[in-house]
Amino acid sequence: MGDSGEGLIDADERIQELADEREAARRERRTPQAPVDPVKKAQVTSLTLGLSELRRQLEATEHPVRQKQLKAAMADVEKRLAKLG
Repeated sequence: MGDSGEGLIDADERIQELADEREAARRERRTPQAPVDPVKKAQVTSLTLGLSELRRQLEATEHPVRQKQLKAAMADVEKRLAKLG
C-alpha cells in the first residue's frame, strides 16, 4: 500500500523538474547572446587541433632540432590563437 504514495511523490518531483527546465529555457531565450562567427570558430578549432597534434609530435620525438622546430611552430599557433581571442 505504501508504494502508491511514493508514485505520487515521484510524479510531483518530475513535474517540478519539467517546470524548472522550462523556466531555464525561457531565461536562456531572453538573454541576448553574441552571434558566433562561423569562420572564426572554424579557425580556432583548426588551430586548436593543430596545436594538439604538434604537442603529440613533440612528446614523440627525441631529436633536438625537430623539438626546436615543433616548439617554434607551437609558439606561432598559440600567437595566432591569442589574436583570435
